[in-house]
Amino acid sequence: MAAPQLIRLAAGSLRVELAPAIGGSISRFEGGWREDERQGRVDWLRPASPAALSENNPLGMSSFPLLPFCNRIRNGRASFEGREIRFPPNHPAERSPHPLHGIGWQRPWAVQESDATHAVLTLDVPASTAWPWRFCASQHFELDEEMLRVTMALTNLDRAGMPAGIGHHPYFPHTRGTRLTSSAAAMWETDAEVMPTTLAVTDTVEKLRAGVVVSELALDNNFVGWEHSALVQWPADRTGPARSLLMEAATPLDYFVLYSPRGFDHFCAEPVSQCTDCLNLLAQCGPGAVGGARVPPGQSLRASFTLTPHWS
Repeated sequence: MAAPQLIRLAAGSLRVELAPAIGGSISRFEGGWREDERQGRVDWLRPASPAALSENNPLGMSSFPLLPFCNRIRNGRASFEGREIRFPPNHPAERSPHPLHGIGWQRPWAVQESDATHAVLTLDVPASTAWPWRFCASQHFELDEEMLRVTMALTNLDRAGMPAGIGHHPYFPHTRGTRLTSSAAAMWETDAEVMPTTLAVTDTVEKLRAGVVVSELALDNNFVGWEHSALVQWPADRTGPARSLLMEAATPLDYFVLYSPRGFDHFCAEPVSQCTDCLNLLAQCGPGAVGGARVPPGQSLRASFTLTPHWS
């Protein structure tokens, strides 16, 4: 298979690669360092492997967009203002009945514009049985010498109001001693199928507020009342000095997903606008517990977040 087209951005020591054809994904975000007579480069996000690129596998990218819903829909079934959603299973590696991550991550995006420090990707999606609303989306990537900014928009092109969720799915390197600090009000506990059951202030919530070594966690959970920032800290290692990255988001990215499987070389800290199975839980739990939005015809849902590296 031919190598996918990559868009490369550069500013100062920072470098970003985008893979439009692979779900409009970020395939790499790296930076250089210099300390006395030593110098090198580190990955701020887990880089896409050659195999992931050649196989067009978005699950092997550094980060991919989540839209028009985030996380899972139970059995792919939900109703909204008289329209029925019948979304098929879509995980390429699991036999789960609960589709996840939406549509954008599994479609090629078009390059609307790009130069040395910014790029705009776009996506048009017709209505279907799976998602009975027509919509379009865009991602604007802006790189400067200090940070990467991602701005997303989801626009309803249908004649009826559309439910919507939006977010991104960053994969961070997980090395020995990696720490994560992020404040939220509560966490959705889950069943064996990773579907939400109970909203609670757990020990994990308290640990994350104080900062915790990621290897102590084994999670795939949603957090509500997120305070819009997450700090990842890595100790000095063979690739470079001690360092950190601050992820900051703006409303409506008021929710947070943490996926931290034990023994893996990565974990995911995701800024999102809704929790798992939002559409089916909304009537029972209310918008504060699950989030989500209604986008009128011709209107847009917009969101942005930044990734800012720091050297300790």
